[in-house]
Parts: sequence; C-alpha cells; structure tokens
Amino acid sequence: MKKRFGIDIDGTVTCPTSMIPFLNSAFNLNLTLGDIKEYDLTPLVDISEEEFATWFKENEPLIYRESPLANGAKEILTKWKHNHEIFFISARGSHLQQITEEWFLQNALDFDHIELIGTHDKVEAAKKFKVDIFFEDKHDNAVMIHQACQIPVILFDTPYNQDPIPDGVIRVRNWQEANQWVTSWLK
Repeated sequence: MKKRFGIDIDGTVTCPTSMIPFLNSAFNLNLTLGDIKEYDLTPLVDISEEEFATWFKENEPLIYRESPLANGAKEILTKWKHNHEIFFISARGSHLQQITEEWFLQNALDFDHIELIGTHDKVEAAKKFKVDIFFEDKHDNAVMIHQACQIPVILFDTPYNQDPIPDGVIRVRNWQEANQWVTSWLK
C-alpha cells in the first residue's frame, strides 16, 4: 500500500556534519559532530545570537548548496520513491526553494514535493500533507510530530538529540536501520 513519507532535509537527508566545516572556518574552531550536544549552535561560537543569525543568513545558501548527502540516503530514498510518495518538509525559508531543488537535482534525488516552511514547527505541514510517517533529526520536532499526528517518527541519532523519546519515536543510527524499520512497519 502506497504511503506518504514526510522527510526533513538538514541533518536527515544531508549529513549532520554539513555545517561543521563552515563553523570551523568562520569562527576558528575545531569542532567535530561529537562536540555538538544541542541543536542550538550559538553556545559554540563566541558571538551574540543576533550576530550568529546574521552570519547564518549570509552563509546558508552556500552551506545548503554544498551539503553532502547522508550516507545511504540516496539509495534508500530512491528505493522508497518507487512505491511511496516522498514529501520533503524543511525549516528552510522559502527564499531557498531554487537552491534546494537544484541540490536535489544535482544529487539525483526524486521527490513528489518540497515544502520549505521557514520554521521548525512542522506539525501543521505534516498534517496538511497527510504524511503517514516522518523522518527527522531534531528531537523536539520528532516528539511533537508524533504526539500531534499520531504517526511513527524516525529520529536519526546524533549527539544533539539525546533526550528521552516516547514510544512511537524510533531512534535509528543510519538510513539502513531506517529502511529496516520501515520494511517491518509496512508488513
């Protein structure tokens, strides 16, 4: 039976280390993914939240253009696209639509829809598009989507999303584990 998959982009389809080279270069740091213990990156840099927001806004097109795919994402997403609808739902702002679509084309990733909502609150988008399952890397998003929509949410394990999860949010280490869980779920 055909399902509709809601999938976050950054840190899920893209490698969760995507921003690290940019942070290291811009702020003279030597961070690794293991150093990032929370989703908010401002504690890692020695500037105000406003300055960091300005830096990020200036650099996000380049960061998103150069983000590498997460290991295994292309193979699994390509497999799923044959039998399911793939809706990418991201906190990126709509002004990044063209860059985002170009990145998907460059990486040969097919999709049914890309929705850039400009906020981390993805509950309304998940409801609007009637997704049956969601894939996310941000802990609070995963929990909120599961609780509000009563759907399974696959949470890609990272050092910044280690808070406890309720039943219905499934922690996986990689796309292969996500695929194994989905295969079981579909039976």
